[in-house]
Amino acid sequence: MRKFLLLVLVLLMLISCSRDGGTSGGSAVAVEKPSIVRLTMPSEPDSLDPYISDASDTEAVMHNVYEGLVLFDEEGRIVPGLAESWQISEDGLVYTFHLRDDVTFHNGDHFDSSDAAYSFSLLSGLSTGTPLSSRFGTVTKIETPDEYTLVLYLSEPNAAFLEGTRIGIIPDGYTDSARNPVGTGPYKFVEYVPSQRIVLERNDEYYDEERKASIERAEFYIMSDESAIVTALQSGQLDMAQVTGADAEILSRNFTIYSNPQNMVCLFAVNNAIEPFNNIKVRQALNYAINKDDIINGAFDGYATRLDSAFSPVMAFYYNPDVENYYSYDPEKAQAFLAEAGYKDGFSFTVTVPSNYSAHVSTAQIIAEALKKVGIDMRIQLVEWGTWLEDVYTNGDYEATVIGLTGKLDPYEILVRYVSNYRRNFFHYESAEYDDLIARAMVESDENVRADLYKEAEMVLTEDAAAVWTCDPNLVIASRPDLKGYKAYPLSFTDLSSLYYEE
Repeated sequence: MRKFLLLVLVLLMLISCSRDGGTSGGSAVAVEKPSIVRLTMPSEPDSLDPYISDASDTEAVMHNVYEGLVLFDEEGRIVPGLAESWQISEDGLVYTFHLRDDVTFHNGDHFDSSDAAYSFSLLSGLSTGTPLSSRFGTVTKIETPDEYTLVLYLSEPNAAFLEGTRIGIIPDGYTDSARNPVGTGPYKFVEYVPSQRIVLERNDEYYDEERKASIERAEFYIMSDESAIVTALQSGQLDMAQVTGADAEILSRNFTIYSNPQNMVCLFAVNNAIEPFNNIKVRQALNYAINKDDIINGAFDGYATRLDSAFSPVMAFYYNPDVENYYSYDPEKAQAFLAEAGYKDGFSFTVTVPSNYSAHVSTAQIIAEALKKVGIDMRIQLVEWGTWLEDVYTNGDYEATVIGLTGKLDPYEILVRYVSNYRRNFFHYESAEYDDLIARAMVESDENVRADLYKEAEMVLTEDAAAVWTCDPNLVIASRPDLKGYKAYPLSFTDLSSLYYEE
């Protein structure tokens, strides 16, 4: 009843907030060109501060507000952002960025090298003593030779460092990003109402004429209930939303449907440090016991690509095809491996699942049925998203979980998650061989050699059955037909600047 009342309140809120883009008679076609776009995000933002936030849903929205020294295009290539150009020294230890001189922050402050230096001093911990991000912990010195030049010195080469500089730059001395985000992007932050919405407005002072936004206002409603989203789309109270494959089939007559792989790794993760999951044969048994096709068809309506390691084939240059079908669905072999591990009669455990992601909940239910066939009792514990972030992702305090890990532009940022001493290695996976491969790849300047090292690392993860990787789900978007300009990226990003309403 509580969920039903909350759903009703959300829909009433949507209706009361509707303006310009609203229509009558359930049609998704507007009479006049709207000045607002209303979308959804499936979870609460973990933080509006770009240096604290880790959630892909938050990044998808706030990347419209914050910009880094570099940006990325639809193919995942690094392109100039607040830095017009850059040079990297031959030893990979010095990065020199030449900054734009025509950028203004949303609070009216002019952007220059002091802002970039302040941002990286926080990220690296040079000003506080503690790095805010491990990827910047190797920064040893920051220099600003002039108003529009930033020089970063590293203690060791890091092939993934440039990609990391896409993190948002904030004004020099600014300390209120968690409540009042200030960036340089094509949209400005207006408000965040917990459990309801995030509102952004067009930045009319945006420096890049090619990326200047058309739509004046964007409202992201925090909604995860699939039926409520479909109802809001059909009633004209939402203009664009992520939907399931099944709902896309229903909506396709009146809406434009976009579907594309999203470079996300969905997985059934287990805590490798506790019994019985510290036994490799148990982990291998899990891989044989779970039918990934059932998950793809049952939880993602067939809109997904099977995975057998921690990497999506979307990242083709670094992807190791030898991992494919390494574990075939074979319940009898699963039972044999369990018997070898000393669990002939099975065991019981709890899987912790964020309740706001219906696909993860469905995946857990499918896995529970599969494991029951080999004598394993898996209890499902649904938790709020914030609880999952704290207990599982941050503290690693769990037995098993079902989650999707957002893709990155650099393979290191994907595969570092399994390095023994990585602070967010919530798998508690440890392998000296794997650690060595990743360490070597991180400092390798030859991209072909680097790719081979990552491919070896992917195979190690698969052989060790560090988790059960299931699929890369397609991002399925339903849009009112007169809303044009949608762009798909290999990262979580709802690019508002490209959207426009057809005349």
